[in-house]
Amino acid sequence: MSIVAEKYDYVIGIDTHAKTHTYAIINAKNSAIIETKTFPTHPAGRTRALAWITHYTGLLLAAVEGTGSYGRLLTTTLIEAGIDVTEVKPPPKTTRTGEGKSDPIDAQAAARHILGTPTTGLLTPRATGPRNALRVLLAGRRQVETQRTRTINALHALLRTNDLGIDARNSLTTTDYQTIAGWRTRTGEDLTTRICREEATRMAKEISRLKTELDTNYHKLEAVLKTLAPAVLDIFGVGPVTGAQLIASYSHKGRIHSEAAFAKLAGTAPLPASSGNTTRHRLSRYGDRQLNSALTAILNTRLSHDTRTQEYRDQRLQRHENNPEIRRALKRYIAREIYRKLQHIMA
Repeated sequence: MSIVAEKYDYVIGIDTHAKTHTYAIINAKNSAIIETKTFPTHPAGRTRALAWITHYTGLLLAAVEGTGSYGRLLTTTLIEAGIDVTEVKPPPKTTRTGEGKSDPIDAQAAARHILGTPTTGLLTPRATGPRNALRVLLAGRRQVETQRTRTINALHALLRTNDLGIDARNSLTTTDYQTIAGWRTRTGEDLTTRICREEATRMAKEISRLKTELDTNYHKLEAVLKTLAPAVLDIFGVGPVTGAQLIASYSHKGRIHSEAAFAKLAGTAPLPASSGNTTRHRLSRYGDRQLNSALTAILNTRLSHDTRTQEYRDQRLQRHENNPEIRRALKRYIAREIYRKLQHIMA
């Protein structure tokens, strides 16, 4: 198994920002700094940076911070030019002792940090194209869901503190929202009641509008998913939203090097939580929480409709195990199953 310093001639560490990117070219054999430059992030700046990088002959590896944010366009440019790209994390503060901080220092650290990394352990940036469309749709969906939830909570609070003729002790139904949205101004009402009724009507209309946006988003996700990887929808418990999240997190074959790495990314790798005579594990609270949420949705569907999952749960309940422990094991199993299927589907 070779390491970066053995395979590549030069490593380019890149510290990315909104307006500029700073590049540091390191000799991979002796970690000597060859040159450091800063270029603007606009298309002409990226073109100039690429010409400067490719002036050096040999096998190149670009170590880019923020390949999914500030460095996304640059990453695409480098990949299209045939340069290998890996994603690097910002160095921890504990490693900065005596070095200070600047863009050139960060770029140099990004390059030197991976010199001893096995080439099989390099982080591959997420793929672009339809996968990026899924990520954009998912981000938009989360924003709309958050806004709709806040509006629903505000409407409930208004109806529970003001008598407007709606029983809001329990969650409102779609019919309730339609009824409230259709309210008209009533003559003879005092100022406070009239204002409260108008606000309730406005919020009910907003809730309905946001529901329409979510439905549209759902159908767009389904259409993109059927084009990109329709077999994902054949996995039990996976729908357009969860399927899109699976693909967005997994991205492409080679990004996640093992089943264990996928479980860790999904936050389903068990963590020891033992003490004294008690030996147990708990779910990780780290990793991609959106992917973890997708696995939770799949698990809930299977617990409701899959006989095998229900039988497994019942067997462990008979052994006096608690629900969190059972759900931890089931989510780990689902992560394993999905990783293996994605390996085949996205080959």
